[in-house]
Amino acid sequence: MRAAFHTFGCKLNQYETEALASEFRNRGFSLVPTDQSAEVYIVNTCTVTSRSEQKARRLIRKISREHPEALLVVTGCYAQLNPAEIASLGENVHVVSQEDKASLLDLPAVFEAGGKIETVPVGASKAPSGHADPFRYRVDRFSYHSRAFLKVQDGCDYRCAYCRVPLARGRSLSLDPDLAVQRAGEIERGGYREIVLTGVNLTAYRWGEIGLPALLSKMLAGTRVIRLRLSSLEPEMIKADLADAMRDPRVCPHFHLPIQSGSDAVLLRMRRRYRSDRVRRAVELLREVKEDPFLAADVIVGFPGETEEDFQASRRLVESLGLSKLHVFPFSPRPGTAAEHPKDPVPERIRDRRAGELLRLSDTLHERYKERWVGRKLEVVLEREGSSSEPGVWRGLSQNYLRVLVEGIPGQAGRMGALVQTVIDRAGDPCRGRFVGVL
Repeated sequence: MRAAFHTFGCKLNQYETEALASEFRNRGFSLVPTDQSAEVYIVNTCTVTSRSEQKARRLIRKISREHPEALLVVTGCYAQLNPAEIASLGENVHVVSQEDKASLLDLPAVFEAGGKIETVPVGASKAPSGHADPFRYRVDRFSYHSRAFLKVQDGCDYRCAYCRVPLARGRSLSLDPDLAVQRAGEIERGGYREIVLTGVNLTAYRWGEIGLPALLSKMLAGTRVIRLRLSSLEPEMIKADLADAMRDPRVCPHFHLPIQSGSDAVLLRMRRRYRSDRVRRAVELLREVKEDPFLAADVIVGFPGETEEDFQASRRLVESLGLSKLHVFPFSPRPGTAAEHPKDPVPERIRDRRAGELLRLSDTLHERYKERWVGRKLEVVLEREGSSSEPGVWRGLSQNYLRVLVEGIPGQAGRMGALVQTVIDRAGDPCRGRFVGVL
């Protein structure tokens, strides 16, 4: 039998899809792309933006129309919040909430026994929340990524005015640190050279007295060579103890900060827990412990009440910090949030003009950052061969998040997931580099 998967949204969703795909593969299913025929399709949805929901609806309709006899399962955050809307997209659509997504790990066994989706024991292996254990996911071999992912946190206790994710994911929960170390060791022994630690709000990790800094130290002590990459970090939680834990050379010098705005007035209306001076201090700490790290940031433009001066404050903050790249989100009201019905909306033409300005600034900052690394050595995880016409050329990702086309890799060293030392010869998209050796 064949199974196809499609993921919308964050690295956490990607990890959960990988775990589902791993279980299907281990039960004898062949994994195929969603544009091919399969008996089972699983679409893992996102609700961060209305556009992500629109893309999901389009794909679900397409699969349902082209494969009416197949089982089409839709799960994820969008499925959690709008199940009836999704169920109406096709007669073969079965909606499984985000809360019960981990129960889909039982689905391959149900198929083996000749059962159907209705017989899946939704809510089995329950956590204290009363729903499927959010940390039940395990991956022995990643199907869609050359780097490994590990979920150590889920949910969020924040209630930012624009964000719908806590409504779908619930309160903050954390993985037992001993289990986290055990799973990291298993990943390392499986031959992977990088783990991306994921969570909805990674800096909210808490197990008793153990926070993210202590977890990071335990994971470094419990592994030997694998490098660790952290997903998004809240600016107000980047303090001296976390910075010290990130000094270790095995922690990748690449950080993502959801700063959202450089205007203190806008941050207040967004219900963020910091102001612009705290963002500056967070960046200072990161640069104290890492040499020229890649610093990406989320910025929302056009939040209700954002004046031109507010926008220019965001631009000034980004430029003064010398960030490496921006992820720009034009504001759109999300159902169930405090900003769903704004009293002072920013006109779309102004919002879109501001987004365009920041995107152009992001391109400039990104090029500057890449140019600074020309002539220097980087460690690159190989992801896939560059092209059949260029033997010995592979695409990969450096520890500081540069996409690199590595030339001159000997046959025995060229494999997905290998870690190689590379000299960057030319900036670009991707950068070009020369193979130096295997690490």
